[in-house]
Parts: sequence; structure tokens; C-alpha cells
Amino acid sequence: MNTKTKKKKKYVSFRFNMLFFVVFLLFSLLILRLGVVQIVYGDDYKREIQRTDDVTVNNPVPRGKMYDRNGKAIVDNTPLNAITYTKKQNADQQEMLKTAEKLSKLISMGDPETLKTKIHDRDKKDFWILKNPDKAKGLITKKEWSLFAQKKLDDKQIYNLQLKRITNKELASLNLNTVAIFRQFNSGYALTPQIVKNKDVTPQEYAIISENLEKLPGVDTTTDWERKYVFGDTLKTVLGNVSSSEEGLPKEQLDKYLAQGYSRNDRVGKSYIEMQYEDVLQGQKAKMKNVTDKSGEILSTETVADGQRGNDLVLTIDMDLQQQVESIISDELLKAKQSGNTALLDRAFVVLMDPHTGDVLTMAGKQIGKDEAGKTKMKDFALGNITTSYNVGSAVKGATILTGYKTGAIKPGSTQLDEPLNIKGTPTKKSWKTFGTINDLTALQVSSNVYMWKTVIAMAGGHYASGQGLSLNYDTYNTLRQSFSQFGLGTQTGIDLPNEASGYKGPSLPIPGLLMDIGIGQYDTYTNMQLAQYVSTIANGGYRVQPHIVKEIREPSADNSKLGPIVEEIQPKILNRIDAQDDWIKRVQEGFRMVAQVRPGTAVSYFAGVDYSPAAKTGTAQAFYDGPERKKFGKIPPEVMNLSLVTFAPYDNPEIAMAVLVPWAYQGSTGPTINGNIGRRVLDAYFNLKKQRQQNGQNSPTADAKVQNADPNQAAQQNTPQGQ
Repeated sequence: MNTKTKKKKKYVSFRFNMLFFVVFLLFSLLILRLGVVQIVYGDDYKREIQRTDDVTVNNPVPRGKMYDRNGKAIVDNTPLNAITYTKKQNADQQEMLKTAEKLSKLISMGDPETLKTKIHDRDKKDFWILKNPDKAKGLITKKEWSLFAQKKLDDKQIYNLQLKRITNKELASLNLNTVAIFRQFNSGYALTPQIVKNKDVTPQEYAIISENLEKLPGVDTTTDWERKYVFGDTLKTVLGNVSSSEEGLPKEQLDKYLAQGYSRNDRVGKSYIEMQYEDVLQGQKAKMKNVTDKSGEILSTETVADGQRGNDLVLTIDMDLQQQVESIISDELLKAKQSGNTALLDRAFVVLMDPHTGDVLTMAGKQIGKDEAGKTKMKDFALGNITTSYNVGSAVKGATILTGYKTGAIKPGSTQLDEPLNIKGTPTKKSWKTFGTINDLTALQVSSNVYMWKTVIAMAGGHYASGQGLSLNYDTYNTLRQSFSQFGLGTQTGIDLPNEASGYKGPSLPIPGLLMDIGIGQYDTYTNMQLAQYVSTIANGGYRVQPHIVKEIREPSADNSKLGPIVEEIQPKILNRIDAQDDWIKRVQEGFRMVAQVRPGTAVSYFAGVDYSPAAKTGTAQAFYDGPERKKFGKIPPEVMNLSLVTFAPYDNPEIAMAVLVPWAYQGSTGPTINGNIGRRVLDAYFNLKKQRQQNGQNSPTADAKVQNADPNQAAQQNTPQGQ
């Protein structure tokens, strides 16, 4: 083999080696690239595929129901025929517009006058621009388009100029029905059904849309729900409200709910029980997977997880009793309004509570108002039991006596001379009647103001001498208030409802009369729920129990005749034990018994002839009117009398505690005894209902009794002396 041939073979071998090396290098790069794509960017690409091809959305479910303690439905869900729209990903606005125009010919979103006020101008202008792109473009001058081309004006500025230049005449040409539909189309998330109409959908509308779904891309017919409050306005202010599908999430809580996984158009509780127990009532949304093509068109839908209606609430409320109490309050308010000096009377409150568990059996309040025609209307104001506070008068004297024992100002059996008090620099202070020498029990029985004032003076290290001034330790303001708060007076009770008021504490001024008046309930203000907690604390032997309005949380039941299994049972919660000896508490209980059962007790006439052995304390507070008519009186509001009554029964084994509060009952020295009238009739109703249920064998938690109101003629009538 010659040299030439050897060189040729060597050259060919080199070229093959180079070729193999290049191929090897290319394969290596390809493998490396595949590794980068799969290992480094694999999750990103997977998410991109899921975003475009498999999209999971959440569909809302009905809210949980509410029942009373006997299993009666209070709040339910009513099914509604509904029309929905599901917006595609990368939705084309012109295509949506065409669908909205077709749908507008088949359904009505409301009468034209209502739509005029319901649809905002901005929605109308946005729609007009979409509907009239050429005219909208003509609203911009050549100079402005030139500035836009030079990037001296941006899209947003051009759009704002267009919005500004659209005239009312141009807006008047719009079909508001179509505008309303299109607005609903755009209010939802992509691939999530959005309610277009769910109220007053006629059978004809539902049928014709169902027949034409193939011509209405994205539109569907389904069943929706709305909240049904079975007993109308009864307890309505406490039950609360739910936002509509159009309202969606409240603006003030938008970020909170979005962070919890809600959608903007979800319905949520807006107030009180509906809001307080939102996490219980909302339920678990159904998860649906939509398979789409690259254009966003839905190819198929499958259920990933079935939704479940929200859990149910069983309230502590007895609706039979609640309705009777509301009827009694309304009746007595209207009767009292027929008396003289009652022009400012417009409301009354009642709370019935189990003193051992804190179960609120009745939380009733009524307010006299006017309807749209100007006629008198009785409105629900149950919420006023926790949101409004007033001077309550002598009802607090049990706390004053116990504070006197605790501080050593008085002892059980201590006597005081009930006489007019002439304190230098202070108007004469006296009880509604001069009683002479009395002890602590008699002071409660006849409601002596002087006994309480002298007790407060002793607490403050003072000594009363007629015509002389008083040197007092004004830290006693704090002593009294801290002691009262152990009973629940002047502090939040802890009830499971939002926006509970604490009441108003008057300034701690170095004025003897103001400090003394705390002891008779005529300086600081308290809510009626606080009064109920206070009298329960005395009734149960000194334990401040937290009131609650939800008794149980239960799973939803497929059988409407039964409640579901218990998820949580709300247990009684003791907030504190008052700093008092047992025999002290028993002595105050005895004083309260004398108030209701032993003449001349201030509540004996109310409870004459009853067989349930009540204990009670009445209250009348001289206060200043601060109600809705105050502006009529200028800077100096008129003086009014607030009436109260706290009771528990039976005296020796309390099963029920009650607080009655009637602000601004009358002006002047005497007036209707509406607090006593309401109190007697309410306790009669409670014990009559109990008796009738026992006779009917309805002792189980699912008892369903219907009882008529107690006889209104049973209530005693008399004038209440000031200070009782």
C-alpha cells in the first residue's frame, strides 16, 4: 500500500470520528435540554398545561339552616330557578355582547325605572364604548391621537377622555336590560358560573332559555337558593342578613374573605348570627374540573369533589316563647302609649335566660315606628338588648348591698336611718318615701335610696352629718365599678354576637351626689343583657355565666324531619365567681324574695296570686332623654323615667332569670307600670308553656307546642313611685 492510499484512509477515519463526535455532542445537548425542561421547568410547564387545559373551579352550596332549641326551623333555604353565565378564559367581549343581546330578548332584568337607578353611569358608558367602537374612537381628537402615537397619552388616559365625553343623550339610546345582563356576565370569574337572574324567573323564561341553550354560549339554567326567615321579622335583627349574589363579598371585608378562598361574588353573612357563624354556615364548595381547549372553550366538565351544605345551628331560643314575649311587649307598649306623659316612649326589651347554663331562651325587643304610609308599625329591636344601654335605676341595688358587705361598709343586718339627706352644696336627696330605721333586707324590699347612698358614703370613708359637706375617697368610683363588673354590669357579657355594647361610665368627678348615684343605678348605663347576667349571677349563687344564643352545631341532614349529628355542643362557661360569701348572696336572694312576695315589697302587686315563687327587684331611673326625637329639644333634653325589672323563679330553685327594660317610659313623677305588666305576663307565659308541654307529654328537646298568650288582664295596674 502506497503512501497516498494510507493518507486517504487516515483522512476518512478522521471525518467519521468528527461526525460521530458532532452527533454525540448534539445528543448530549438534546438530553441536557430535555433534563432542564423536565427537571428545572417541569412544574412550571405542568401548571401552564393545567391552566389552559384543566381548570378546577369552586361552585357555591346552600348555607346551613338555623333551628330553635325545640327543632323548629327558623332560617331555611328556598330553592329558586336561576339563569347563569360561565365566562370562557380569554373571553371575547364582542361575543359576550352578542350573547347578552340574544338573552335580553328572552328575560327581563326588571322594569326600566328600577334599572335606571340600579345601573351605574360607569357601567352604561363602558357598555356604550363596547357597543359603538367607531363612535367612541371619534370622541378623541386628531391631536390627541397624535399624542397617543407619540406615547404622550396612554390607553387609560384615552379611555378616560372617552368616558368623559359620552353624553346623556347617547346613554339614553341604550337597552338597559342588555346592559344589566352584560354587567352580570362580567362580574364573575372565568369558568365559574355567575348568577345572571335568580329572582322572579318566570316558568316561561326558564323554559325558553332551556330550549335555546345551544344558541346562548355560556348560558345555563339551574337551581339556586335564597335565605328564608320562617318567622318573618321575629328576632330578625339578631339573626342577621346574607349578601345577595349581586352584592357578593362586602367591600369592607373583601381582603379577609379573599384570603380565605372566597370568590368575589360569593354570598356571606353580613350581620349578627349570619356573620358571627359564617365559617359554620358557609359549607364546603363543590370542586369542578373544566377541560378547555387553547381558546378557552370548555370541552368537558367533571366533578372533583361534591359540595356539602353548611352545618346547621341549633339556637338556645324557644320560638314559641319568643313569639309570645314579643306579642306581650307590643301589646303593653301600645297600651302604655295611651297613658299621659308617654310621648317619648317607643321601645322595650326582655331577656329570659337559664341562670345556670347561660342559654338565652328569649331575646326580645320592640320599637314603635312608622311604615312608608306613615302608619304606626311595631319593629323588631331584639338587637337593642346588647347594642343600647340606659340608666336602669334601683334594679342594681343587689350589687350595691353585696359590694357594701365586701368592703365592710355594712354587715348583714346593718341598720340605717332612711331620712332626707341634706348635704352641703347638693340638693336634698331622699327615697321615694321616708322609711325610718331599716336594715339591708328591708332596704331591698322597699327600694330605699338613702340606705344605698349611706352605704356608698361609708365605702368612701365619709361620715354624713345634716347640713355638712362630705369628704370622700373618690377611688370608690373604681371600687363600685369593679365590683359591679363581677356581676356583668358595665362590661360586655361575652354573648356570642358581634357589636355588644359595654355601656357608658360617667366621669369620675369629685362630686358626692354622682358617686352616690352609682349605687342606685342612676349614673352609669347598662344593657338589658347585662341586667340578665347580673340577676342570673345572684340567682345561681354568685357565678357569672356567659350568655349564648347558639346551643349546638350539627351536620346537615338529608332527612328534613330530623336534625343531623352533633358536631359541637356549646358548654356553659363561667366567667368569674363574685367575691362574696355564700350567706351574703343568700341574704340578697331573700331580699329579692321579699320584693316580690312580702308586702310592702315594690313588686308584690305585679306577682299577686302566682304559684311559681318569684324573687325580683324593680327599678326606676330619673334620666335624660337621648332618643331619636332629641333634636327637637335642643341642647337640654327633657327628663324621663326609665323602668326596669329583674326577676328569677322559683326563688328556692331558680330555673329562669329575666330582665325587663323600658327606656323613657314616661315624664313626670308617675306613669304606667309597663315594666311590671310585661314582667308578670312574660313569667306567666313561660310557666304556662312549660305546664302545657308537660301535660302534652312534650318533654323532649324536639317538643313542638303552640300556646296562646297569657291573659293580659292578669297584669296588675298601679303608679310606680319614683326611685323604686
